[in-house]
Amino acid sequence: MPSALLSAGCVAPEERGAQLSVDMLAERLRHLRDQGAVVSTLWTTSSAYVRRLHWEAPVPVFAWSIATDDLKRAYTRPALPVTHGRTPQSDDIQRHLARHWNGAVLRPPWWPAWTDRKQELTTYRFGPEQSPTGLLSLTTKRSARHGMELTVHDFWAADEEAITAMMAFLASHHTRAPAIRFRRSALPPYPALLHNLHRYRPTAEAWHPWMLRILDPQEAVRLRGWPAADEITMPLEIEGENGGTWDRYLLKVKDGAGQLTKTHAAGEVRLTLRQLAVWYAGGYRTAASAHLAGITARSKEALTGLIHVTTEHEPWLPDHF
Repeated sequence: MPSALLSAGCVAPEERGAQLSVDMLAERLRHLRDQGAVVSTLWTTSSAYVRRLHWEAPVPVFAWSIATDDLKRAYTRPALPVTHGRTPQSDDIQRHLARHWNGAVLRPPWWPAWTDRKQELTTYRFGPEQSPTGLLSLTTKRSARHGMELTVHDFWAADEEAITAMMAFLASHHTRAPAIRFRRSALPPYPALLHNLHRYRPTAEAWHPWMLRILDPQEAVRLRGWPAADEITMPLEIEGENGGTWDRYLLKVKDGAGQLTKTHAAGEVRLTLRQLAVWYAGGYRTAASAHLAGITARSKEALTGLIHVTTEHEPWLPDHF
């Protein structure tokens, strides 16, 4: 999926209030569209502002912290083999596992070495040497008073055994690190951290989320992967690029392929561009959540059917840019 990842945009304080950032984003997106980008993702500290520009957050983002002693009491099973450092095989497991989520960005070949240097990461592989099932990256720094601060950046696990081994490995740092911190969005949205805890004392801190915008709805639908077993034909109304207008489309999903074409038929479901982005990423897990987000539909059955075709994978974006 050709995507544009936007980062590090700002306006000088003395120039704010003149809508310069709107013009800057519009010009940047025009150039990216010309290059073929059909979706755009960004991390921002001003989510309310970019929502007005048609970005939306598909999923909440949290940073977690848990006392290392609590983790040690919870995860005591025998560990998988642990090896220090990255290999082509560990990069392969990351790429393979990323396909199980909506929103995970395909890391270019230069990414692992670059981020290791930039973040000063220490990386470990879990499982057999030629076919690892877990990848864990972390940073450590000396604490101001005693011990060290340990922060997890990458947590990729293929199964429950790998999760358990990785949690047990982190717990083995209990003599030096009083707590294990998982940086924002480091943990996938499954509740692995909570399953085995004897004491439910982790701390979750909400962070500003990653945001998604659909730049070309028709190409985005065509290029997206779709469940092979699902089939739907439904007229939709989607908000126009400039707001205030609604375009009519016919959505067809069949045999793992999707198509969005212009039509004159009235839509059974109406989506703003922000709602389209969340639906596209699988952020609406039920018709109830979509309804409470403001989506209007002619019937509950129509809304349920539309939501169902994008819920095969959950949304998760662990990489920062």
